[in-house]
Amino acid sequence: MDESEDPAARDKDFVGSLGKGLEVMACFGRQHARLTVSQAARLTGVSPASARRSLMTLAALSYLGSDGKHFWMEPKVLLIAQSYLASRPMPSLAQPLLDALSERTRESASLALLQDDDAIIVARSTGRRSLSTGLGIGSRLPAHCSALGRVLLASLPPDEAASRVARMPRNKLTPHTVDDSAELLAIVRRCRLQGHASSDGELEVGVRSVAVPVFDRDAKVIAAMSIAVRAERMALSELQEAFLPALQRASQSLTARLYPG
Repeated sequence: MDESEDPAARDKDFVGSLGKGLEVMACFGRQHARLTVSQAARLTGVSPASARRSLMTLAALSYLGSDGKHFWMEPKVLLIAQSYLASRPMPSLAQPLLDALSERTRESASLALLQDDDAIIVARSTGRRSLSTGLGIGSRLPAHCSALGRVLLASLPPDEAASRVARMPRNKLTPHTVDDSAELLAIVRRCRLQGHASSDGELEVGVRSVAVPVFDRDAKVIAAMSIAVRAERMALSELQEAFLPALQRASQSLTARLYPG
């Protein structure tokens, strides 16, 4: 995190130490469940001394645990996530709709928002046919190869979408992942025209998904909703034919609940 290049870091109201602490906290995950000071510094781009101060402060506040060398998340961190879920209406209003959609289709349904280069899941219902990805609330899906992310990219002004795609990492997660920027932008444009996006084995081999936008009362996209299935269950065209109408109805119902009257 180079403060000389970060406009927020030059703002007199910006607390740099707090920002660094939050960046350190955000670097923990399934692939980085336990971190040393040097690993946290590398992942966040801060100096080891700065990373150590952040880690030690978070440990003193009981957000992290430590054995003196490694640090890990403690349950107190969940209070932050719970504060978001409790204070924002969208996840709680979406949950029964996702549950009904999942029960009807027997597949997994998710709601996501755009966060940096990822679609972050804020509500989810797991179907009877579970997927191996093990997704949950707070999971991040790369925007370039997930149906949810493509819908959210398509919601941006074309120039902004092109700029984001050009600078985002487009890792090839499977042999099917589209990582070419021109091809990805063509997919985003098609999504903008069609009103839905798909991902066929690009995020995980053997998993197909379709997603639609969720609108506010002014027809601005505020989220994306998806259904994912195992590839052996049905072809992508069958997925779209079978579940896209129900997904669109659920999206419309969420808009109506968010903006009654």
